[in-house]
Amino acid sequence: MANLDKSGSFVSIIIPTYNRARLLGRAIQSILNQTYSNFELIVVDDYSKDNTEHIVKSFRDERIRYIRHEKNKGAVAARNTGIKAARGEYIAFQDSDDEWLPEKLGKQISAFNFGPPDLGVVYTSFWQIDRGRKTCIPSSNVKQTEGNIHNALLEGNFVNTPTAVVRKECFEKAGMFENLPRLQEWGLWLRISKHYCFKHINEPLVNAYRQPDSISRNMNAFIVARKYILDKYFDEISKKPKLLGKHYFEIGALLCLNGDIEAGRNYFYKATRTHPFNAKLLLSTLASIFGLKTYNKLAVMYLRAKAQEP
Repeated sequence: MANLDKSGSFVSIIIPTYNRARLLGRAIQSILNQTYSNFELIVVDDYSKDNTEHIVKSFRDERIRYIRHEKNKGAVAARNTGIKAARGEYIAFQDSDDEWLPEKLGKQISAFNFGPPDLGVVYTSFWQIDRGRKTCIPSSNVKQTEGNIHNALLEGNFVNTPTAVVRKECFEKAGMFENLPRLQEWGLWLRISKHYCFKHINEPLVNAYRQPDSISRNMNAFIVARKYILDKYFDEISKKPKLLGKHYFEIGALLCLNGDIEAGRNYFYKATRTHPFNAKLLLSTLASIFGLKTYNKLAVMYLRAKAQEP
């Protein structure tokens, strides 16, 4: 039984999990290792078929709560189940295959304590680890990472769910996670950022591991979600032709890389009409006309060139 320090704000940490017993223990231990200890850990088991329950209950810590769905509902439903069950003033999220560094939660609660009243989300940078390669996110290309970041988020998401601690009242104001196949957090941050400001701790305090079966590798799900975000926030995005062209271009590129050249080319045409005289866009449009093989060859060349930039 842990000797708990009950001082400071109470935090509810939610882990949704499904058949990740082999990895879940690392995620749980990284939370129990936090220097800030006034929290509850809610593990929402989304009807796993492995020994997830045994792994959770092997940790003898009174702060851990275990909730099991009676059928598989998906990660979005599991996170929302955790939010509804949460007792904390703040809510944090962890993925079952990731790990927090020990000072993460303490630094975030300290940021809330010294932040303005309208501070709704404190998030950190993180290491994305894919087949041994580490990338720090958000990159230095993101111009505004804190304060009123709604316009920055319209360009793209840079806040990863396991890095964020959210004031619970944000969910009452902006709603919970939407049932999208991917990018659920992007829509949530866009809604919250209309009412609250964000604080960025520019230090990678989470190790996020991409697994072979990760939903983040599902291109079809990514395309569906990108189209949904563009449609839902079209009124705001369309006020900036360059930004609208960027969304059209990126969806077109995803479609081409997924093998749907004709649909991708149509999005390139939309981007050209919206924001013409873009060399990268014109090149992509021309490449798409010559088919998938040519497009992929140029895409690889472009990505290699980008990788050599400082």
